[in-house]
Amino acid sequence: MAVDIRTSSPTFGQWAAVELSPENGEQLWVPAGFAHGFMTLVADTVISYKVTAPYSAAHDRGVKWDDPAIGINWPNVGDCVLSDKDAKQPLLSELPEYFTYRNTEN
Repeated sequence: MAVDIRTSSPTFGQWAAVELSPENGEQLWVPAGFAHGFMTLVADTVISYKVTAPYSAAHDRGVKWDDPAIGINWPNVGDCVLSDKDAKQPLLSELPEYFTYRNTEN
């Protein structure tokens, strides 16, 4: 799942999701200015990331996983286990302006 958190983007707050599995071999590209999240649907899942830069704690951002303003349709959330970090993320409406949308079509 990826959600646009770029201020003044025409798709701000909208999300897209795809189910990834060994069988379908798909990947999900998450561009700069988007938050991402995942939910494993089977036990003993390994998650691998490809990134464009080394991790920077100073640039680590997040948004509340179940924010009703975003409305992500998570499956099976009754058994959900969250990290402390994920449980404390702000709502989309509370986010500072981390990223600003720039229209590059002009």
